[in-house]
Amino acid sequence: MTEENNTLVDVVIVGGGAAGLNAAQMLGRARRSVVVVDGGEPRNAPAKGVHGFLSRDGISPAELYRIGREEAESYGVRIISGQVLGALGAKGAFAVELADGTVVRGRRLLITTGLVDQLPDIPGLQERWGKDVLHCPYCHGWEVQDQALGILGTGPFAVHQALLFRQWSANITLFLNDATEPTDLESYQLAARGITVVHGPVGSLRVDHDKLTGVVLADGGLVTVDAVAAAPRFVARTAAFAGLGLTALQHPMGMGEFLETDADGATGVPGVWAAGNVTDLRAQVLSSAAAGAWTGVVINADLMAEELEEAVTAYRGSVTA
Repeated sequence: MTEENNTLVDVVIVGGGAAGLNAAQMLGRARRSVVVVDGGEPRNAPAKGVHGFLSRDGISPAELYRIGREEAESYGVRIISGQVLGALGAKGAFAVELADGTVVRGRRLLITTGLVDQLPDIPGLQERWGKDVLHCPYCHGWEVQDQALGILGTGPFAVHQALLFRQWSANITLFLNDATEPTDLESYQLAARGITVVHGPVGSLRVDHDKLTGVVLADGGLVTVDAVAAAPRFVARTAAFAGLGLTALQHPMGMGEFLETDADGATGVPGVWAAGNVTDLRAQVLSSAAAGAWTGVVINADLMAEELEEAVTAYRGSVTA
């Protein structure tokens, strides 16, 4: 194994998305030495644009991160590409190992690895994800307004999702897919909003000329749609940090798995913080960036407190010598 420049930096950030880059920028502006390790697999890569981000509405994810990297680097942040295999150590001396054998060492560690969207094994679903298979109306509802929208049942949340998407279109079909069973009250709500309910499992999606055109039922029936909304299971990327004693927890609302932190992003391991989707499964790009910025402030304050204590101890020693 090799040491990245054989130096101990102030903060190693694992993950180069919105949370990681905004934390890096904040720490760089605080004159901290920072290394960001980016695996190059942003969750929103399939999407055409980022929405709900003030001043950047519609920007492509790739362009947003390109700008973010440039801004962070302008403050002395080093960004390296690589897949993290594991992390060991303790507060003041963490070691992050990359797949190529490189080891990056830091006094503090920030995890901003995001999450993986786990979708049902339905042919065509994964391939259209981020294009005309969506999950968040606030992110992409405007782009499919007034179109024929299908809501794929993946669990109890599907009814709420159907009622929510009704804000963007009057043509909504809820596919129960043997995964959702509305209560009596929910059935009345769906009927009151004019939402069609289709029973039985879904077999596949129909795609013509690189465009979603319908939902094929397991019995061969076809329902024409222009887009499909599906609630995935959100799974935080935490496997690389098991060596530190960090493991993902089941979300209390059944949304998936997340890394638990306090309000400032501190994990249960001293010196390790987390921000963005890895700890907040519902966070959008803007809120992930904001969380990263604040966590950067908190980490800098923690380093300052340590340095102040060391300086006071050294000063006392010089005075009494």
